[in-house]
Amino acid sequence: MPKIRKREREEGAIPTASMADIAFLLLIFFLVTTTIDVDTGIGMVLPPKLDEDVTPPPIKERNVLKILVNEEGFVLLEDKPSAVNLIRGEVIKHVLNEGADPLYSESISRALVSIKTARKTPYDAYVQVLDEVWMAYFDMWDVEARKAGFGSYKDYSIWVKSEPDRVNEIRKKIKAAISIAEPDAR
Repeated sequence: MPKIRKREREEGAIPTASMADIAFLLLIFFLVTTTIDVDTGIGMVLPPKLDEDVTPPPIKERNVLKILVNEEGFVLLEDKPSAVNLIRGEVIKHVLNEGADPLYSESISRALVSIKTARKTPYDAYVQVLDEVWMAYFDMWDVEARKAGFGSYKDYSIWVKSEPDRVNEIRKKIKAAISIAEPDAR
């Protein structure tokens, strides 16, 4: 009797030769189209460093509003415990005082807000305090813009930027004087 041979069956296979090409193309596609958020930090322009032979200008204690933030994120406003949400109102009172109250600044041009933190102050506490100070200035600028007939300070700043020769008179009148390192008070 003839011997019957069993035919070996070929197993089904999926061709994978082009699979690597497809994966590579998908990888390139996602790398090119994905945006990655990058924290840029707090954008502040520092004044130039004074020469060693130049003495810093004298600053009266009265003109400096001191804000201290400790390691736990607690705020001292003029050496008294305070909440972060009260900073904005105090900054506005300090800057716009015009010499009326002896506890606040002599004039708008001499008002200075000093923010000092401990080395281990939580970053978010520092940012909250700095935001409140900046929002106080934006509130003051907004009031001035409305007095000038604009809907808001944003509208005014757009108008100022529309012509290159135009000067931002509001920021010239109320300058944001913020010191991150506490100055020597005299």
